Amino acid sequence: MSDTASDTDVWLRLGLVPGVGNTSLLHLLTAFGSPEAVLSSGRGALARHLSPAQLDALLAGPDAGELQTARTWLDQPGNSLVTLADADYPPALLEIADPPAMLYCKGRRELLGRPGFGIVGSRNATPQGARDAEAFAQALSDAGLTIVSGLALGIDAAAHRGGLAGTGSSIALVGTGLDRVYPARNKTLAHQLAERGLIVSEFPLGTAPLPGHFPRRNRLISGLSRGVLVVEAAPDSGSLITARVAVEQGREVFAIPGSIHSPLSRGCHTLIKQGAKLVESAADILDELAWQQRLAPPRFDEAPHTAPGDPVLDAFDGAPSTLDALAQRTGLTLDTLSAKLLTLELEGRIASLPGGRYQKLH
Repeated sequence: MSDTASDTDVWLRLGLVPGVGNTSLLHLLTAFGSPEAVLSSGRGALARHLSPAQLDALLAGPDAGELQTARTWLDQPGNSLVTLADADYPPALLEIADPPAMLYCKGRRELLGRPGFGIVGSRNATPQGARDAEAFAQALSDAGLTIVSGLALGIDAAAHRGGLAGTGSSIALVGTGLDRVYPARNKTLAHQLAERGLIVSEFPLGTAPLPGHFPRRNRLISGLSRGVLVVEAAPDSGSLITARVAVEQGREVFAIPGSIHSPLSRGCHTLIKQGAKLVESAADILDELAWQQRLAPPRFDEAPHTAPGDPVLDAFDGAPSTLDALAQRTGLTLDTLSAKLLTLELEGRIASLPGGRYQKLH
């Protein structure tokens, strides 16, 4: 067994002890200095740091079947374990109060070291909310930020799609073991993330999607991110937990406003009242972060979204125009037109005004 494999095995033996959670692991590592030192210590030394049940579990060791399952999983291409002892442990997580002692990773592990930006929101997203999340994510990804979210339905899934479509890719933090996909409806997206992005969990293989795991997962979404954007959220949404934790971690919080009549806008409006930055474009976020890298230019093998002579831009007559007026002038459906207007707004070519009007910018 190589030194690296041997080191990983020691971490697995410690991390798979039942009943010894991350807080206890951090306490033990602080007290003894390394997992090897913890595992080689006697009952008397360990008793000062663990409950009787935890002490018995640690001395008995992990389940042999679980340990072998983890070893076999780690032997598969793309799978790895990142620990606090590794040089590429994400520095952003060292800034939070409860950094995970180890992370199971599937995909492009190097993404953990790149600047991240979190996008979260409702699982029951509106079509417009999903389009906003995907468009913002792609614009920020093309600016060099890796999009971080939680692989949930709705806004999270849209954010991952946008991140993967851009140059910065995307990281999914999940609340289960990496040998399962939750929710199952995101199986295809999870495979795409494993191939072109990264899926991460602090929970061992076989861990079920228990409710208490997702608030813990949320702290890692914000922890890996320079800021967090909430796209749509009800007043009791879990996305607001992520936003609150982000504030506690010293991260910037952003929110997209919406209709005062929409329940999914109320959470965002609450955040804005509490000091979150109201944003209308990806440029607003990049400016607030003082992000120097410019939005990526159109790829040479793709047609630019807003080439000269764009029919939507040509439909503006100099005065602010409504969606209906633009639809009549262009002949586009409202859904197609809304998507094109969002793209133009993200590129700084138009601005949305009160009353559902749009203004071409010169």
